[in-house]
Amino acid sequence: MTPFTVLHAVAAPLLLDNIDTDTIIRVEPLFGGVPRDQLGPHALAALRFRADGAEDPGFVLNRAPYREARILLAGDNFGCGSSREGAVWALMALGLRCIVAPSFGDIFYGNCFQNGLLPVKLPRAQVEALAHAAAQSPSALMTIDLCTCTVQAPCMAALPFELPARRREGLLRGLDELELTLARSAEIDAFQARDAQSRPWIYLKTKETL
Repeated sequence: MTPFTVLHAVAAPLLLDNIDTDTIIRVEPLFGGVPRDQLGPHALAALRFRADGAEDPGFVLNRAPYREARILLAGDNFGCGSSREGAVWALMALGLRCIVAPSFGDIFYGNCFQNGLLPVKLPRAQVEALAHAAAQSPSALMTIDLCTCTVQAPCMAALPFELPARRREGLLRGLDELELTLARSAEIDAFQARDAQSRPWIYLKTKETL
């Protein structure tokens, strides 16, 4: 997983509430064997394309410079609905690396950290201010700084955000939960050695456990 430190990128405003995981990625590409890094063309297809399969020119991610956006400014409850890790894969394959929203679906929020997509929670008013800035100056770069936990748009003060410490560490180091645990294997081994000395009966092996 690629570490996330500081991102300078175009931000696309999409302030729709309750965009669920089925809207983010239909189940057919996931079960159809499309590799996760090739899911980009299927991401948000219900919003990006018309019924005849043509792009909807009115949809924000179909317009320059938002086609190159790596930051999405979203509405409340983004990623709600079914547990579908493919939703995160699809957004990342589309080129996104950070979603800024007032709230997220709980399972989607956890899946983001496992795959290197940064979910930033900010008050609705602040997300709307960022979206307004992105609409006024589409080519301007927004800055997401995970080192200082701030979001900044041009001509705006930096906006602080909070993350669980372990989640933040994982993104900064490019490690998922398992890799974070394995990175502390020396500490775990040392603890077990000390514990075996003080409570040897815990570690007794019987024939049944051999």
